[in-house]
Amino acid sequence: MLLDAQFWPFLIAITLLTLSPGVDTLLVIRNTARGGVRDGVLTSLAICCGLFVHAAISALGISLILLQSAWAFGVLKLAGAAYLIWLGLASLLAARRGQALPVAGVGQDGQSRVPAWRPLREGLLSNVLNPKTVVFYMAFLPQFIAPGDPALVKSLFLAGVHFVIANLWQIAIAVMVSSIGRLLASRAFSRWLNGLTGTVLIVFGLKLALERQPG
Repeated sequence: MLLDAQFWPFLIAITLLTLSPGVDTLLVIRNTARGGVRDGVLTSLAICCGLFVHAAISALGISLILLQSAWAFGVLKLAGAAYLIWLGLASLLAARRGQALPVAGVGQDGQSRVPAWRPLREGLLSNVLNPKTVVFYMAFLPQFIAPGDPALVKSLFLAGVHFVIANLWQIAIAVMVSSIGRLLASRAFSRWLNGLTGTVLIVFGLKLALERQPG
């Protein structure tokens, strides 16, 4: 049964966790500032699609294998850390150039400055390559799955709930960021924002790379 007594505690817990700021929120803000609401929405959708990947591998036990294998988990952790650092360096480079961010992501020719696949790729990879999400789903989801439940179906259902809540929150953030379009078009503000997000992403990446793995 999908809507059982465990569903409501899950709904409360996952909502509170979603509202906590982290790499996902930062990436949505960064991409919205770079390309407008469209890029923010695409980034959010891609991030949240990664939740189904983690739910599936958690239900199938692959997460457990990763957690028990120091080598496999280490590779995943370093890949995720390297990707965050790469995103951070890209933001710092944009800050160094000092270019104003596009208002609503549209150039003078009326076309988006960034192709749609770019925010989709960035969002999906930032989530799928994040070992903390592997650990989180492996530890969190089983608490809300009863012994008689179909593990894969229930895991995907709970991930779907998480998908909706996270998208509502992140898209709201994208709309709020885009609403300050004139400020985003300021060269000084864009340099500050790119510098800040780049620095934070690199710190997240280094912290992830240097963390001791579970077990």
